[in-house]
Amino acid sequence: MSVWNPDNIRDVAESVGVPSLGDDVVHAFSSDVEYRLSQVLEQALRFMRHAKRTTLFTQDISQALRVLNVEPLYGYESTRPLRFGEASIGPGQPLFYVEDEEVDFEKLINAPLPKVPREMSFTAHWLAVEGVQPSIPQNPTSADSRNQELVPKGSGANANLSAISGNDNVTVKPLVKHVLSKELQLYFEKIATALLDESNEEYRIAALASLRSDPGLHQLVPYFVQYIAEKVTHQLKDLFILTQMMQLTSAMLDNESLYVDPYVASIIPPVLTCLVGSRLGSDANRLAHYPLRNLASSILGLICKKYSKSSSKLRPRLCRTFLKNFLDPLKSFAVHYGAIIGLSAVGGKEVVRVIIMPNLKEYGKLLQEAFEQDLPSKVDAEMVVGAILGVLETLKEDRIRGVGGGLLTNGQDTEMDGGEGDKEQKVREKLGDFVGGRVLQAGKMDLVDAVLED
Repeated sequence: MSVWNPDNIRDVAESVGVPSLGDDVVHAFSSDVEYRLSQVLEQALRFMRHAKRTTLFTQDISQALRVLNVEPLYGYESTRPLRFGEASIGPGQPLFYVEDEEVDFEKLINAPLPKVPREMSFTAHWLAVEGVQPSIPQNPTSADSRNQELVPKGSGANANLSAISGNDNVTVKPLVKHVLSKELQLYFEKIATALLDESNEEYRIAALASLRSDPGLHQLVPYFVQYIAEKVTHQLKDLFILTQMMQLTSAMLDNESLYVDPYVASIIPPVLTCLVGSRLGSDANRLAHYPLRNLASSILGLICKKYSKSSSKLRPRLCRTFLKNFLDPLKSFAVHYGAIIGLSAVGGKEVVRVIIMPNLKEYGKLLQEAFEQDLPSKVDAEMVVGAILGVLETLKEDRIRGVGGGLLTNGQDTEMDGGEGDKEQKVREKLGDFVGGRVLQAGKMDLVDAVLED
């Protein structure tokens, strides 16, 4: 049973020249009209609710008709509710019509004319004249300038850096609203406190283990990255803090549930600082910073292994940076040490054979000079020699697997092509007298063969 009155269907049919309709046809038309009206009303109510209104306007009906791909009704765009009047044209046949507003022509003629709208135009004004801002309405007032001067700049622009400079009460309004839950805020504070607690190693280990395995820490990744950068920048003399920041970086990279790809460019600078920084830690112990450099090189190797596919320029850029530091004679031996192990970690055996080995002959002269003059940097030079021997050791892996020569037994080559004297001369010609001599002093024939292998 349709709610729509069948008589309306018959009236419309007669108005278009169809004198008689069957009851089945009228019933079908009534059901269809009811369905179409419900569609229009449903769409119109959606427009009304999206407009935060409780009154249905004619615009809502028009928008609904457009959504349903029906030509809208014209002439009903008034924002005021329509007033309908009722007129009777016969018994039981009321007629509804829209009441027109009566207009008094005398009042309309005597009413003042509305203001003529201004044409659209452009104006130019001086922001500053010879460095002085003129006091015109278009420019900010002096009060606005004073408020801008109160905005923290430099170290005070960051809440963590402001604490370092002594401005603990500086309130910083973040540029981007990023709301962290109280649980994540508490977790961040607990992790930061645990990592910097020198007296409780168990606490630090637990914090790093949590970072390596806990899911749901995605929102904290940019905060940890920023925290690492700030600590490394301002605590270059504290090897404990630098080491903990590298441990934190390693834990983040080990967590498989964290998406770190967008932050790799921000993670690399602190790691590079800990690897090729000229002055790390205090001068009391010249060897204390080398474990930190080794840790930083392993982290860079991990970054290149995991993210070099998504960033094709990552590995070449790092290699150029390390090569530049390695070939700079004005850099300290500590920087050279970081550059050598960094090249090996980033590029592997190929970089050692193609980049490091061809430069060892000239670099050996710099090392020999430090040993002959017995300079204070002799200790650092000895560490560099150890790093060179260490990266050359990686060349033996191919020979141990039987690649490029005879199979090895207990580290010795089963095929000896030539006497030891010839090999010694070839090593000195290839690596230089100083570095080649150190390789020969190690007494490892498999290392000699790996160096001479083309």
